[in-house]
Amino acid sequence: MTYVSACVTIASGMADDSFKVLEKPHSFRGALIFVLFAVGSFLLGLFIMFVDPYHSIYKYKLKFGPGGEIFSIWEKPPVDLFLKVYLWNVTNSKEYMSGKDEKLQFQEVGPYVYRELMSHNDIIFNDNGTLSSVPTHPLVWDPFLSGDRKEDDVLVLPNIALLGIGDVVATKNIFTRLGLNVIIRQSNSQPLVAMTAKEFMFGYKSTLVDLGNTFMPSWIYFSKLGLIDRMYDFKGDYETVYTGTKLGINNIGLVATYNGATKIPQWDSPCGDIQNSSDGTKFPGNIKPNDTLRFFRKSMCRAKSLVRVGETVEDGFKSYVYNFDPESDDNGRVHPKNRCFCKAKNIDQCHPKGLLDVRGCYYGFPIALSYPHFFEGDKVLFNKVKSGLNPQKEKHQSYVIIEPNSGTPIKLAIRYQINIFLGNLKNIANSEKFSNMTLPLLWTEIGMYGLPTFLKIRFKLYLYIIPLAQTFFMYALFVSSIFACVYSLHKFLAYKRIEITKSSLWMEDDIILNIDKKLASYIPEKQLDVNSKKMEVFFSNLVIPLNTSMEKA
Repeated sequence: MTYVSACVTIASGMADDSFKVLEKPHSFRGALIFVLFAVGSFLLGLFIMFVDPYHSIYKYKLKFGPGGEIFSIWEKPPVDLFLKVYLWNVTNSKEYMSGKDEKLQFQEVGPYVYRELMSHNDIIFNDNGTLSSVPTHPLVWDPFLSGDRKEDDVLVLPNIALLGIGDVVATKNIFTRLGLNVIIRQSNSQPLVAMTAKEFMFGYKSTLVDLGNTFMPSWIYFSKLGLIDRMYDFKGDYETVYTGTKLGINNIGLVATYNGATKIPQWDSPCGDIQNSSDGTKFPGNIKPNDTLRFFRKSMCRAKSLVRVGETVEDGFKSYVYNFDPESDDNGRVHPKNRCFCKAKNIDQCHPKGLLDVRGCYYGFPIALSYPHFFEGDKVLFNKVKSGLNPQKEKHQSYVIIEPNSGTPIKLAIRYQINIFLGNLKNIANSEKFSNMTLPLLWTEIGMYGLPTFLKIRFKLYLYIIPLAQTFFMYALFVSSIFACVYSLHKFLAYKRIEITKSSLWMEDDIILNIDKKLASYIPEKQLDVNSKKMEVFFSNLVIPLNTSMEKA
């Protein structure tokens, strides 16, 4: 009885355990679900790897058309763009004119700071993958950034009207020179005059300019002469830029033509070529380290090459640092490729290194461009300067810092100086002492010193966060696919073990059932035999006393 009870107990316990195992539901279905998840994650990871959704989003953001984000930034740049002007005050004008001093002494005065509200207006989209627009660069005086400088500061400055017109007429016939000299003496025009800073920059009255405007309106069509006013004369100009719809997204925003031409008329090719240059609002995208970029401004009278000189992290952006190509400031004396910048037949008549003749862009006046303080210019430029010029790389060299993937300028300072380069003025009244001189007139810095906060956040999102998140998500999908695959295998093997256990348990149930049947058939027979023996003993015990009694009786 004890053995049978133990067997039943063990059997019932095993049965209970089997039912507990079988109570874990959906093992096979769980394994299948994880297999499908693994396959789906792997395929989605491959899709991200080969299709690169970020690139599609990036291309959409670069859309150069109405509603496009980069287009809106180009159309009206939401950045703080400044024009800083430094004037050259002549401090020994009386001494020089009297002959006491042989050289001029200059004093740098500034900065006079203006905000440049640059925009592209009257936009027309063309069928050839370009758009046309009218560039505007209005200036607004910023008294706070100008410090103690005021527009009504009175300075002694070169009389551009006298010296410029005198230089032009000096090579004309005797009758033309005679007529000009009469006007100079009657009006008592002097080569160095006192005027306000604003007059020098934005226009001052001159008898010579009035006469030129009256008798030669095709040459001098303005009534007042001011250098900044002439630099920022964009009247009648228009430009076309690439939209990226025909030639790819890398050239979006770059100049295709200016006033309908791929070159400016002042120079022959390649000196006058401006195609694929930037006006500073956007440079090419996907810039490679050795790429040469080009910057164009009408006041510079050329598209000037930029070369990479280093790398930096600016405002959190990995960026390339560019300077103007040092070879670009030569007129052909050193680098033959620049010979087209000098129209003189004899190379010795070309301007010295560091001085570019731009009279063609400034109404025929003998204007020449250089770096501020004649930085990196030929030493001959300092021959008639007593003091005041002190070229320094940190202060006077131009630079542009660009984020290379998007072509976005992060920071820039475009610096150049406007000079008047004079020839032989011995036959021009009151101007003899300025023969064969180069006078610095002013120098400017067009500066953008950082992106506004909202643009920084936006560009960091597009350039770093989104692509990083996409890469992280892609690898997360691959890793989760591997784990899901391993787990699904584990679930499948668990399912197989359950099936095996289930089969073995059912086999044990059959054995136990057969045992029970045998026991059930066996126990009654045994009990019957025992009972019969008991009855036999009972009756034997009963009969014996009866016999004994009968014998005694």
